Amino acid sequence: MSGACTAPALFLLLGCSALALGVGSGSPEHRDAEYYVAAVYEHRSVLSPNPLELSSRQKALELMKQNLDVYEQQVMAAAQKARAALSSCRRASCSEPGETPGSQGPPEKSGSPLLASPSVRGDYRILYLELPYMDPGWTQGVQIIVFPEDGIHGFNFTRTSIYPFLDFMPSPSLVKWNPCLEPFRFNDTEVLQRLSCMAMKGQMFLVANLGTKQPCLRSDPECPHDGRYQFNTNVVFSNNGTLVDRYRKHNLYFEAAFDTPANVDLITFDTPFAGKFGMFTCFDILFFDPTIRLLRDSEVKHIVYPTAWMNQLPLLAAIEIQKALATAFGVSVLAANIHHPTLGMTGSGIHTPLQSFWYHDMDNPDGHLIIAQVATNPQGLVGKENATSEMDPSHSKFLKIVSGDPYCEKDAQEVHCDEAAKWNMNAPPTFHSEMMYDNFTLVPVWGKEGYLQVCSNSLCCHLLYERPTLSKELYALGVFDGLHTVHGTYYIQVCALVKCGGLGFDTCGQEITEAQGLFDFHLWGNFSTSFIFPLFLTSGMTLDTPNQLGWENDHYFLRKSGLSSGLVTAALYGRLYERD
Repeated sequence: MSGACTAPALFLLLGCSALALGVGSGSPEHRDAEYYVAAVYEHRSVLSPNPLELSSRQKALELMKQNLDVYEQQVMAAAQKARAALSSCRRASCSEPGETPGSQGPPEKSGSPLLASPSVRGDYRILYLELPYMDPGWTQGVQIIVFPEDGIHGFNFTRTSIYPFLDFMPSPSLVKWNPCLEPFRFNDTEVLQRLSCMAMKGQMFLVANLGTKQPCLRSDPECPHDGRYQFNTNVVFSNNGTLVDRYRKHNLYFEAAFDTPANVDLITFDTPFAGKFGMFTCFDILFFDPTIRLLRDSEVKHIVYPTAWMNQLPLLAAIEIQKALATAFGVSVLAANIHHPTLGMTGSGIHTPLQSFWYHDMDNPDGHLIIAQVATNPQGLVGKENATSEMDPSHSKFLKIVSGDPYCEKDAQEVHCDEAAKWNMNAPPTFHSEMMYDNFTLVPVWGKEGYLQVCSNSLCCHLLYERPTLSKELYALGVFDGLHTVHGTYYIQVCALVKCGGLGFDTCGQEITEAQGLFDFHLWGNFSTSFIFPLFLTSGMTLDTPNQLGWENDHYFLRKSGLSSGLVTAALYGRLYERD
């Protein structure tokens, strides 16, 4: 399904695509514009039928051409859609500023059609939905598009079998080159040429992922035995087709076909419409280099993120970690995932700290294009009060607990004061269960309200909660403080409120996507790191946004009330990079 975690101002469905534009103003042609238009495409790639078998360059190009043809169709569709939708808005009776936008549900199921019936143009089915106010002066189409990792060549190659799929990659820092206009300057650059021409034809910045090769000398002590480096590479082209820069993936995920660069690429690129973007790939998101080092640059407000992510619930679904990055660091994330549901690979989105437009579909076999209007200077969530005050009863209670002061509660007759620690006199039993291949310590979450604490090593996690109604489901508060060693090795500290797969303790940590339980809660812990990703997933693989995040008395907390659907996961996922 696709959707938005705040009410979108405009949706346009075109084939397997969705457009979501927020209210904007200002001229998009200038750097000080308030918004820009971005697109990401979740691509169902044509894969090699036998990736272990060595093929010719010609056969490799024929396969990649099938994927590049789809890319070009999406570029041209994206180039036309924003203008078409805005033109429709001008013809229709769009609502005025300040009026309430339409449904928060998936675009396929929300709003009232402005047209009596969908129109069909060639292979595209166009459906216009109810539109709130749009700036009538806005004429800009998509300004940047992002395609997924492995979308052109595929995956599961050996070092030898991938070789025919690799383009030669000159260093953009040394060579200024427009592959579309100078196609014969370098050999084996057919894919780069095609991408360059797409960017020029669509008049937009274009980010894509491909395999590249770089010859090396025997005098280089790191030079592989076959005399070349092979890299998993992102490239970015400007709207005139010029190669702007490239990023070589640093944190490979069981990718025997590729080498790790000797030095970390810290790649940013400047745009005339939104300033500085950072760039990295898939598994990189969990590591200090390049992710955190890039985000330390205060001028980086936007991230382009090609990925080939296999969803792993309850903590590391694709859209879940994408949104968490945007929220934790106050940036926009343009994330394009590959679409192979049978492999658990789906989930793309355009995320800001306060808003997301996403796509996750395990049933539909087709690709999906998302277009959204994005703030050039995204508003952050971390550290904001977000209308919370100490007069709010639940937050006042949380502040009392976290400060260690006596807890006092007034009712109609008297004032009850007690030490917060005494709340656990009738604490539920502690148990252990495997979650994400780690041995979590958990306590069940019973009753309509309560306060729970569970500890592991140096990390103690706390939950203060109220439930408007009880559902016939088991929830648990879990903690893990240790080295994760399956499918990668890295140190994590996690506090997680999760729905269990059944009613037994041994089902806690299982992968589930549907839930009915509603909570108003504070979740917090005494984390030893400042790098904490707030994970928030609700029923039906939908996203939600915390009301408040921040530090209080050396504890990091997440506050949420008013869930719109059942809670699947609410977690604080801390990374201790120095202990990897």
